[in-house]
Amino acid sequence: MSLLHRATFYQSASKVSQLPAPRGPEVCFVGRSNAGKSSAINVLTNQKRLAYSSKTPGRTRLINMFGIPDPLDPEHPLGYLVDLPGYGYASVALAAQQEWGRELGNYLVQRPSLAGVVLLIDIRRGITKQDYGLVEWIAQAKRPVLILLTKADKLPYGQRQKAIATIRKEVATQLGDVETIAFSATNRIGLEEATEKILNWISPQVVP
Repeated sequence: MSLLHRATFYQSASKVSQLPAPRGPEVCFVGRSNAGKSSAINVLTNQKRLAYSSKTPGRTRLINMFGIPDPLDPEHPLGYLVDLPGYGYASVALAAQQEWGRELGNYLVQRPSLAGVVLLIDIRRGITKQDYGLVEWIAQAKRPVLILLTKADKLPYGQRQKAIATIRKEVATQLGDVETIAFSATNRIGLEEATEKILNWISPQVVP
């Protein structure tokens, strides 16, 4: 069983300043509202409702942390998965979008325990203006990045590969040659590759 399957809810916060003091390595999940963050976290942890999204996209404003128990010390997390609020939903007031953007940026740049960033992008939409803004924050933070192109089951294999190449090229100036994976929570496409990458960020010694 993957260590990610043992993830449990740890803590929520509305602002970065309310998060607990940095301890183990953290892997955060970021993406546009409706990009499939909750579905990705749930399938990676093999749980149905560990992460959940609001019925109204763009309304979830909490930073949610999930702990990965240490096999040698189950009462203390080995590391954390961090679900950051979605961004870019059109019906949310611009001021609120900007506030969330600042919180996302503060977390990415200032959080010393951040070990890696999982950026989720709907494979059918490609990179949006809001995604580019986030890419700039990630570049400034100089954190390792994995891009998951979600809902990959909606496209045939050839179009998936084309989308991967396009996204890599579009972010290369800011992020370099970032690992980009076609991913589907529904059909479990890219699940093994994403799991291995995330586990390596949290605890390299546990990855075979």
